[in-house]
Amino acid sequence: MAENFKKIITVTQTSSKFEREKLIKPFGFKGGYLTELWQIASELNTQSGNTAIGLATQSVLYGDADLFAANSEDDANHLMYAVTNKALQLVKRTPFTDPLQLLDDILPELMKQAKVITQKTDLHINFIHNALVSVDNAAWLLYAAENRIKSFDEMIPNAYKKTLAHQNKKVALVWLISYGAAIEEILRAVKQGYFIFKIKTGHPGTQEQMLQADIERLTQVHKVLKDIRTTQTPGGKLLYTMDANGRYENKETLLRYLDHAKAIGAWEHILLYEEPLSEDNSEYVGDTGIRMAADESVYDETSALRRMAQGYNVIVLKGIAKTLSLSMKIAALAAEKGIPCICSDLTVNPILVEWHRNLAARLAPFPGLQMGVMETNGNANYMNWDSMVKYHTAAGAGWMQVKDGAFELDNKFYQESGGIFKQSEHYSALFK
Repeated sequence: MAENFKKIITVTQTSSKFEREKLIKPFGFKGGYLTELWQIASELNTQSGNTAIGLATQSVLYGDADLFAANSEDDANHLMYAVTNKALQLVKRTPFTDPLQLLDDILPELMKQAKVITQKTDLHINFIHNALVSVDNAAWLLYAAENRIKSFDEMIPNAYKKTLAHQNKKVALVWLISYGAAIEEILRAVKQGYFIFKIKTGHPGTQEQMLQADIERLTQVHKVLKDIRTTQTPGGKLLYTMDANGRYENKETLLRYLDHAKAIGAWEHILLYEEPLSEDNSEYVGDTGIRMAADESVYDETSALRRMAQGYNVIVLKGIAKTLSLSMKIAALAAEKGIPCICSDLTVNPILVEWHRNLAARLAPFPGLQMGVMETNGNANYMNWDSMVKYHTAAGAGWMQVKDGAFELDNKFYQESGGIFKQSEHYSALFK
């Protein structure tokens, strides 16, 4: 394997560009709203003549909600982009053998610099991870080029091959119900075959206002979905996941929400509840009766173990928000502990969906579903989604089409790694 040669990669030149992509309507979570998302392209050039372009979708609201609230949306995006450019400067000074090592080497210094750039001493680590995604993706493509690697499977380091050895024939697609999603939109998704619905909880306002809004939303959604049947789940019921992005300050409030779910008959539809409690909440949630998933609060192996000890028994991987490198590490730890993983979205562009699909496709099937699980919602939220799809080198491929609420992955998908090793003409042109 190429990995065993430990070739030292030296980056001699870096560059970055960004494009603003407007959203159809304000996108709400964590008690805030986004109106656009910046698409970042980072280019790395090596001593040996190889070039790679990695992409990222910035979400400051996801990375550090307090920083987002304290700045205009545009200023917040500029700050994260500045951190990405600082990371690129560090990469030029840091020879590496693989991207995992590279990120480990530059992260401590980048954390220091990012706090100076943002003037925020308690800057959340996820802000920095998000700023690193384009750099990490470019590093993986460069690693592949330098070592003559042609596939995602071959690119996976030996330490993570067992964890990512599965080849799911299907990956269930989670359809996002944001704060403002109309019932008509939800019913259209049902007609298209979607069978897992992610209900955004943690509405804006005080804890009591939040809880009442969340309860009303669940009642509204369940009323229209409760009697619909699907062939994709063992019991035929549509499934719900919830995501509060850590907005619930205590377990008692969460239990009141779950009691309401029981009272209206929604309980038996719940697949999992994602990141219900704030990150600094240490209450045990393993006795709630449903699967609890950790997302934002997992940003390294130590934080993952802490959440597992608190009863969280699903890990949400966000390779498109917290880097593929970190996701590999967390996935391996979860597999060792017998904890399933799913892949959640950041409203990313079509090429980043492909990176995440490659990850979700290789994880062990989610218990009870016999398929992988991932969320992607860009098609429902970007104003120019159809144009963005055309930037994808495999635009129109069968594996990109949603069929009865899932992606169907054939041998061609695995052979071509979803097309991520082919250079997108659109993003390449940004650097000419």
